[in-house]
This record gives sequence, C-alpha cells and structure tokens, in this order.
Amino acid sequence: MNKADSYLDQNIKVTVDAIVFGYNQESGISVLLIKRKIEPYINEWALPGGFVLNHETLEEAVARELQEEAGVSINYLEQLFTFGKPDRDPRRRIISISYFGLVKSTDFRLFASSDASEAAWFNIYQLPELAFDHNDIVQKAINRLRAKITYEPIGFELLDRKFLFSDLEQLYMKLLDQEIDRRNFKRKVMSLGLVVELDEKAPSNNVGRPGKLYSFDREKYEQLIIKGFDLYKLL
Repeated sequence: MNKADSYLDQNIKVTVDAIVFGYNQESGISVLLIKRKIEPYINEWALPGGFVLNHETLEEAVARELQEEAGVSINYLEQLFTFGKPDRDPRRRIISISYFGLVKSTDFRLFASSDASEAAWFNIYQLPELAFDHNDIVQKAINRLRAKITYEPIGFELLDRKFLFSDLEQLYMKLLDQEIDRRNFKRKVMSLGLVVELDEKAPSNNVGRPGKLYSFDREKYEQLIIKGFDLYKLL
C-alpha cells in the first residue's frame, strides 16, 4: 500500500470534551462531570463531550454537548489541547479537542439528558476514576488554569459585584492551592487599578469591624489587556 492509499484508508473520528471548572467560596474549585449511560464505560463518570457532527464547528459541538448532557450554556470556553493517542478510546481511533472554562457553579442548575444519566460538580481534589483518558485531561486543564492566573486576572467575575478583599485572596489561594503573601498581593493588585475601593462596608456580622468593599474595574482590565501586562509579579 502506498502513502496515498493509506490516507484514503484512514478511519479517524473527532470529538470534543469540555472541562468546566466551577467556583464558589464555600467549596472552592470543582469540575463538571457526567455519568455515561452508554457503552463504553457505561455508568462511569466522564467529562461532557461527544462526536462533532458534519455541519458543526468545534465550538458549536462543545456547546451542544454541554447543553445536551448537563443542561448548561456557557458563553466562553478556551481551547486547551488535542488528545490523540491511538488507544485512548476502545471503539476506534478518536481524536479529542478539549475546551476549558471557569464559571460560578451556583449560576447553573444541572440537568442530565442525551448520553448522560447524571451531571454533578466534583471537587478537583476528590475526583473519581474517569472514563477514557479524562483524568489526564482534567489535570492538564488544572495546570493551564494555574498558569493562566499568573498573567491574567481570571475569575474576578466569579466574585459578587461588591466583595471583600479577603474574598479575592481566597479565590487566588483556592485556584493555586497555596498561600499567598497577602500584603504584597493587595499592594500590587491595587497598583494596577483593577480593583476599586468603595466608600462602603460589608454588613456587620457582630464579629470584628465591618470590612471595606471593593469592585472589579473591567474597563481598566480591558485597557491593560490591549497594552499588555504580566500579573506574575502579583504572586
């Protein structure tokens, strides 16, 4: 068989997988998983995803699969990586293009359908054994998320419109899974102008003095994105 014939004999399918990280202040970082109700890996947990249809873009396919399998609609997911080991799927040679994003998990009401019997959030430190190579995919997404937070203030929109500065510190520490130098962190965040101190205080909880409230300046952030800046010095 010559090279041209081998190309014609190629039997490769394309899928998409979505790694949706959820955040809330109580439970930290979680990932959206679905329980499969078809073979292979029936009744096992996996990432939402599936085959790309002939008429779809990759982005359309991942949006459809998230809606069908978990009942969620997400405005933006970023392409993560392409996974294509020949034996990653027992059915045939399948290449998966993965997408990831970070959302406020309390904004979603999960509803499983299509190829999924359940949909649920799992803490990233308490994940079950996942179908296919999805544990590896999740770990790669976690690594990307932690790298990304060092140069872009992702996740500010996960806080309330008005928040305590300690809420922002907790967000970063949970995303990074490590302590930060709080005094240095605050000084550098404020020097960038991304966070505005408000002339308001949080409601009293009868424990200590009420803390000052802050808000995220998205317009300033967009200006800095255009100019270019590196947040690595924040950490």
